[in-house]
Amino acid sequence: MTKQYDAVIIGGGHNGLVCAYYLARAGKSVRVLERRPIVGGAAVTEEFHPGFRNSVASYTVSLLQPKVIADMRLAERGLRIVERPISNFLPQSDGGYLKLGGGLERTQAEFRRFSKHDADALPGYYEALDTVADVLRDLALKSPPNMGEGLHTLISAARQGRGLAKLSLSQQRDVLDLFTKSARTFLDSWFESEAVKAAFGFDAVVGNFASPDTPGSAYVLLHHVFGEVNGKKGAWGHAIGGMGAITQAMRAACEEAGVEITLEAPVARVLVDNGRAVGVKLEGGAEVMGGAVVSNVGPRLLYDHLIAAEDLEPEFRRRVKGFKVGSGTFRMNVALSELPRFACLPEPGEHHQSGIIIAPTLDYMDRAYIDAKLTGMAREPIVEMLIPSTVDDSLAPPGQHVASLFCQQFAPELPDGRSWDDAREQAADLIIDTVERWAPGFKASVIARQIHSPLDLERKFGLTGGDIMHGNMSLDQLWSARPFLGNGAYRGPLKGLYLCGAGTHPGGGVTGAPGHNAAREILGEKSLWRRLTRAA
Repeated sequence: MTKQYDAVIIGGGHNGLVCAYYLARAGKSVRVLERRPIVGGAAVTEEFHPGFRNSVASYTVSLLQPKVIADMRLAERGLRIVERPISNFLPQSDGGYLKLGGGLERTQAEFRRFSKHDADALPGYYEALDTVADVLRDLALKSPPNMGEGLHTLISAARQGRGLAKLSLSQQRDVLDLFTKSARTFLDSWFESEAVKAAFGFDAVVGNFASPDTPGSAYVLLHHVFGEVNGKKGAWGHAIGGMGAITQAMRAACEEAGVEITLEAPVARVLVDNGRAVGVKLEGGAEVMGGAVVSNVGPRLLYDHLIAAEDLEPEFRRRVKGFKVGSGTFRMNVALSELPRFACLPEPGEHHQSGIIIAPTLDYMDRAYIDAKLTGMAREPIVEMLIPSTVDDSLAPPGQHVASLFCQQFAPELPDGRSWDDAREQAADLIIDTVERWAPGFKASVIARQIHSPLDLERKFGLTGGDIMHGNMSLDQLWSARPFLGNGAYRGPLKGLYLCGAGTHPGGGVTGAPGHNAAREILGEKSLWRRLTRAA
């Protein structure tokens, strides 16, 4: 007799594990089905060359919800996060450099070398972003109102709108600017130095196949300041042992709560009976039945490949085709014989423990995007390098290092029908050569490299178009409209079908928020208050 679970979760990425934990903690029987031989999705640590280990895809910590860390007791399970001494280091074309972070006064002193105006403007800029970020941070662990649910929609919208309503007119203007303007337009209103604008503007293109001139890119800039490390807002850090340390601690929490986790169990199809999701069929033919089917994979993968077309309304299928994916991301890990020696600051220092940004101006970022639109890849790509082995000696042999290279802009699909299988080595060479121009000798120090093109990211992690966000973070794909208006709040178009991944509110990054919120919605589905307000 086939066992019936209260919930079957497709995908053991971090949000799937978070959702599973909260459901199991509430007494539900839960089974997680993971395609790969390890849980964690894109937040995993692998040895990619003998003696060298690193975070494979996700590579840095900030957005992980403190509530999730506390509830799952991740610190007690061994998770330790080390804060960066400074946030970012940007070499400049004139041989100089800019450091961002380390406190307001220190950053102001750094900015003053470029512009007194910008140094003076910095406190106001931080205050504006912090005010808006606090309001939106508060919404991260709240389910957005699901349009079309009558009184329930109105009550939810009114409750969540109170934070915005309390803002002053000037602050409400900042909200409008951040949601609608380009990063350049927004930053131009605050700063005059191109280096300073680049230091902040980089966040607007992280996982965003767009130019800093693209309307709406200012919001992506804001999305990356939501987080905190060890209670410090806006900070970034490294998980000792790599990002896999997070998801392995989550796995331990799930198993302690009674979650069944099955590895190497790829789902072929969601089973639908009379308009209701009732379970899944694995590629091997076995069926796993559940009162709720919860998808941790992206909306495009779910609706294009795991649900039969005849089980979805034609209008909904059209919406799915219009859902935008493709983050323009190319990920590499490299084993190094020594630390990079940057021409502007060659000796070892705190800059090696920061995010090293090769993108000196917004114009540089814009050209990278234009190149990628025309040819598939930037001639001078945007590169963020992190060298976690400077703070974590478990990742590389003594005296040697590993570096994460997070690179933009690389089109999800190459023009002229070319495949990334044929272009991945060319792109990897281009990235290494780009770093070499800023850090002479870097190329010779590379012992080995692990390459993930957009196609590799799709095949390995199920990220459609290589999209690390599971879908663009544009205004039409946020909050109640993520992934679709009327199918927000973690609900699919079929009864019993839920979503708990980054394709739902509040979006991408290793946050745990979608998993947390989805579990709450599943548990509250039959509450009297919800039934009454939905019926009204």
